Amino acid sequence: MSETIAERSDERPGSGPTAEARHVSGVSIRLDGVTKQYPGQRTPAVDAVSLEIPAGQIVVFVGPSGCGKTTLLKMLNRLIEPSGGTIYLGDEDVTGQNADQLRRRIGYVIQADGLFPHMTVGTNVGLVPKMLKWGKERVAARVDELLDLVGLDPETYRDRYPKELSGGQQRRVGVARALAADPPVLLMDEPFGAVDPITRQRLQDELLRIQEELGKTIVFVTHDFDEAVKLGDRIVVFDVGARVVQYDTPEAILADPAEDYVADFVGAGATLKQLTLTRVGDVELRQPQVARVGEDSAPVVRRAQAAGDQYVVVTDRRGRPISWPSLAELSRTSTVPDTVDEHLPVVGLHSTLNDALDTMLAASQGGVVVTGRDGVAGVMVVETVMAAIQQTRGEAQG
Repeated sequence: MSETIAERSDERPGSGPTAEARHVSGVSIRLDGVTKQYPGQRTPAVDAVSLEIPAGQIVVFVGPSGCGKTTLLKMLNRLIEPSGGTIYLGDEDVTGQNADQLRRRIGYVIQADGLFPHMTVGTNVGLVPKMLKWGKERVAARVDELLDLVGLDPETYRDRYPKELSGGQQRRVGVARALAADPPVLLMDEPFGAVDPITRQRLQDELLRIQEELGKTIVFVTHDFDEAVKLGDRIVVFDVGARVVQYDTPEAILADPAEDYVADFVGAGATLKQLTLTRVGDVELRQPQVARVGEDSAPVVRRAQAAGDQYVVVTDRRGRPISWPSLAELSRTSTVPDTVDEHLPVVGLHSTLNDALDTMLAASQGGVVVTGRDGVAGVMVVETVMAAIQQTRGEAQG
């Protein structure tokens, strides 16, 4: 079965016509002349920023270290108090509200997660609902719902402590905790910066999947422009003093940087960065033979042979892929084994073609298993990525 590049969608998760049809639980954010002037400093850290962030979108702040992007983010939930200006959530001026009450309405995720080490995962996630006087049963149900949402089995992880989790699992718990009281706004300050590239890519995919379902308003700070392009419905490029140099869609910034400063920040290879705009879900996927752990191997092998496949994707009892054995390997077993391949190349439908290529190279494989909301969505091979690169180059030259 040959694979061809499907017609590229102009819609990104959270933008375009599909955004109107999907659930949006976020509210808009409006900054009007927001300033931060620290005592003893000649110039403001943030200088009269006016900006509007649409409800239900991911807006990413990027810029060099010290440009004021994190300071501006922390003023949104008043961890840093503005020296001047006004902040609105929806039509509500929150500049003078009680800061503690405001923070309980805004989710906040940082790089170090801030999990309390002496509390279990469940207690960490349920902290804010408990402060809001939710009943015990309601808190417990919400904890399990959110752990499942971020891809952690509640039965397995609810009673563990942070030190028993990997870095990626701790980040997932941090996101779950930030979502616990169902806030309309989620602030994320370089939340995936301290994990390995593959884990980071999977966390990004998880965030996009969650956002597709929940439609929060997310403000995300990163120094990585590729991450901004992947996650952002819109990107704000800042210079010193949080000067807004360009505020636009990733496509528009890549195609037409507003200043040389933006072009320098985007860096070399802007044409190839177009691969970051193409999602795995935008291309045609091959449908593999899928087998569940414990199935009789012989019928699975016959099914794969009839389809002309050389490999089978094995899933666990929850439908998650755990291995990708060849028919020769499977033929030597009586039942489909529950062996977990720790290096199995897996990406999600929201992954970019850059992610897919990186995952293939890291696993020394010529393809990746693609997962969606309902389990295995297909398989993508390296030839598809190569075809996309050729197409992108052709469009740039044409």
